[in-house]
Amino acid sequence: MSQSWQFWALLSAAFAALTAVFAKVGVAQINSDFATLIRTVVILFVLAGIVAATGQWQKPSEIPGRTWLFLALSGLATGASWLAYFRALKLGDAARVAPIDKLSIVMVAIFGVLFLGEKLNLVNWLGVVFIAVGALLLAVF
Repeated sequence: MSQSWQFWALLSAAFAALTAVFAKVGVAQINSDFATLIRTVVILFVLAGIVAATGQWQKPSEIPGRTWLFLALSGLATGASWLAYFRALKLGDAARVAPIDKLSIVMVAIFGVLFLGEKLNLVNWLGVVFIAVGALLLAVF
């Protein structure tokens, strides 16, 4: 089961749900940007521990420049996303913020087709539309 992408995706969703609940409580008494910094430091230490404990460290000099570029861009996008997410949680209800955040699923489908050449069939697109409509129904009404 640990080799299944579906298992890891479901685990990711469960942790993302916990992230919203924990973060909503966590930002109640402090600035959302500072809360994001605390979260980032915790993630840094946990991931450093995992990489060290599992022997997955790689020499930075052996990583291709293109990889560095796209991981750096991904890191910048992640940081911007977290800052915006924590600010939204500070200002709104977690049950309304999270569905809007999950519109990223819709955006990934569109970006995947436009920029990565991925293919979605009619049923896939119907699912994307349902996710968009569902997120908006949860967040707006």
